Amino acid sequence: MSSRQLTSLIGLQVLSRGVTFALNQALFRLASPRAFGTAAIQFELISSTILFVSREGVRNALLRVKRAKDGSWNAGNLSFLPLVIGVPLALAISFGYAHRAAQETRSQAGFYGGIGVYAVAAVMELWCEPMHNQAMSEMKTHVRVRAEGMGITMKTFVTFLVLLYDSRAELDGDLALMAFAMGQLAYSLCLLVVYLSHYGFSALFPALASDSANNGAVEDGMFRLSLTMTSQSIIKHFLTEGDKLVLGSFSPLRDQGGYAIAVNYGSLIARIIFQPIEETSRISFSRMLAPPANKEALQTASQALITLLSIQISLSLILLVFGTAYLPVVLPVLLPRQYLSTSAPHVLNAWVWYIPVLALNGGLEAFISSVSTPRDLNRQSWWMAGFSVIYIGAAIQLYGWHFGDTSLVYANIINLSARIAYAVFFVSAFFSANNARSVLTWRNTLPGYSLSTACCVSWAVVRESARRLDISGTVARSGAGISVLMNKDVLVHFATGGVFGVLCLGIWWYTEGRQHLALSRARAKTE
Repeated sequence: MSSRQLTSLIGLQVLSRGVTFALNQALFRLASPRAFGTAAIQFELISSTILFVSREGVRNALLRVKRAKDGSWNAGNLSFLPLVIGVPLALAISFGYAHRAAQETRSQAGFYGGIGVYAVAAVMELWCEPMHNQAMSEMKTHVRVRAEGMGITMKTFVTFLVLLYDSRAELDGDLALMAFAMGQLAYSLCLLVVYLSHYGFSALFPALASDSANNGAVEDGMFRLSLTMTSQSIIKHFLTEGDKLVLGSFSPLRDQGGYAIAVNYGSLIARIIFQPIEETSRISFSRMLAPPANKEALQTASQALITLLSIQISLSLILLVFGTAYLPVVLPVLLPRQYLSTSAPHVLNAWVWYIPVLALNGGLEAFISSVSTPRDLNRQSWWMAGFSVIYIGAAIQLYGWHFGDTSLVYANIINLSARIAYAVFFVSAFFSANNARSVLTWRNTLPGYSLSTACCVSWAVVRESARRLDISGTVARSGAGISVLMNKDVLVHFATGGVFGVLCLGIWWYTEGRQHLALSRARAKTE
């Protein structure tokens, strides 16, 4: 079950990101760093705050609603709670931000209209929540794949068309902010239309009390948990989006645009691979360990968690070896010329180190959210508050040491490392409390000797290749553009990395990967 769902969600991300990647390349070249910084950092922060705070706690709570014997799923009107929270929240955040935004930001054309459109788009997306939650519970992943895939493509396409019109009409960027706002509205509208085509207009409205007698028990039992998870999501959101808050205080709009484009590229792996894995893991662990969890369920969950972490750590090791070596060569080709002088190149180089930590944290927190009681969540909220202090303190200190916008990436690494340590402690305590500590073997998450040796040898060979061929000098002399990749020495350098990259992946597959796949298939048969 979860394997099919994971494949569909990854397929959604690969398809949507692949289609929009080419459009984004053109979009970034049409948008100025100032406009892109405002939309991607500040407007997106408004939207994500409304959505995350309103729906994240309810989504996690509803994962614990079991399907009836006939296969139906009924969460009552609890699915409409995000909309009830979201409408006043959207009004408060929009008016508050419009009043307190910096003069440099407010002076841009379309600023106030853009805020309004983003808020409307967020509320429209929250109206899809009952249908989204039902689709996920019923394992109708194809509905979500179609809705979000079409939405992401439409968002990028509409943004690109408005920016192109702005450029051709020589409006000097007057429509830049509205272009991003209209794209966001197109995404929400597309999402709503696709869900309605499947569930019908009746899904837009709560059920009448007389028609929902069987819903009350579910709502009463889950309402308190939803509120607890919602309150925790506020702290979690602050940690997730804290970089945007700090960035607005320390960086000018131009560098905010550079940071935004760097994060857009850097988070591709997170959105394509890690986000679907985290979502399906949360669903799987919630079902595996639904009370009362027996010894067999604990054994299966432990095996699934260790397998997930082992794959993430091994592939992250390979990513660090080759990503740190070849990303600087690709950046002049990947980034638009006007962004090369911003903080984008430095932020992207730092992101390579952030991705492995992001992966581990996502997998572990998916487990925690699946098994936590309200008491556990309250305790975790206090720890999260402490982590937020660590993050802010680290970011400010690194800015003081002149790390620039990479301070945010390194501060996030420190923050997530602390959260990972807490998660490991929590998971160990959970299995100990259920008299199953012996089934949890953390050392099995570490890469094997063969893969570690291959990665060390590859690292040394790739660095020596770069030194002998003077790759950094070649890139500096070539400047921006694809011409750098046509250089003979650069081609030889990439060929060397390709050979050793395939070698590392092959060793991982034959020593670890095949066993992980066999275990995953065995678990899928039992679900």
